[in-house]
Amino acid sequence: MLLRPGALIVLGWLMATPVHAGLFADDDARQKIEVLEARVLALEDVLKQQTDALRESMITLQGQIDGLTRELRVIRGQNEEVAHGLQDAEKRQKDFYVDLDSRLRHFETAEASVPSEVNPASDTVMAADPDDPAPENRAYEKAYGLFKASNHDAAVKAFREFINQYPKSVHVQSAYFWLGNSKIVLRDFKGAQGSYEVLLKNFPDFYKAADALFNLAECKRELNLKDEAKKTLQQIVTKYPGSEAASKAKKLLGSK
Repeated sequence: MLLRPGALIVLGWLMATPVHAGLFADDDARQKIEVLEARVLALEDVLKQQTDALRESMITLQGQIDGLTRELRVIRGQNEEVAHGLQDAEKRQKDFYVDLDSRLRHFETAEASVPSEVNPASDTVMAADPDDPAPENRAYEKAYGLFKASNHDAAVKAFREFINQYPKSVHVQSAYFWLGNSKIVLRDFKGAQGSYEVLLKNFPDFYKAADALFNLAECKRELNLKDEAKKTLQQIVTKYPGSEAASKAKKLLGSK
């Protein structure tokens, strides 16, 4: 049986309708997927920016922590130095007063034995006391004050003058230590190395010997004496295992 033309048109339209509906549905789904992908990309971009900002903040924070740690180490060293200096000064002061008392007793005895018509004060001028610790202490405090004020060129000169003028002073070992530290700041690593080596050779029981050894290792590293620097770090770990210097030495040895 033959179909009329009108029926054929209607039949074609009915067959095409589901196809168009399917195409519309696919386009709608694709658009939704594209919207979701755009949102995901936007979220990833925001997350990346936040991650980068957090990483930069962490790096900055770590730098600040390292800086504070260095400052704390310097303050701790200065406090130890002040405490040690006070102990030395107290001991020298006690010795000085004991000696002064002895001298006064001696003069009183001598004066009592002099005839009354003779006035020893008119014929004798008391010389400056070579054992008076005051000039020595002032010279050391001046040099150390220059170091604390970060005037390292002047500090180097003052510490050298102090060591030359008072080689037997109780402060001479500390003078060698701070002299070396001033030279490190001035990047005179060869000179600093010499100061620490003299200190450790002549005063092996110096209360900051571990720190002096660590600074000596740093000088050797800067002078490209890597093997010697490594040996010095190992010496710190062996000889001063509980010290802060030993902890820092282990980290450096572990990083090699």
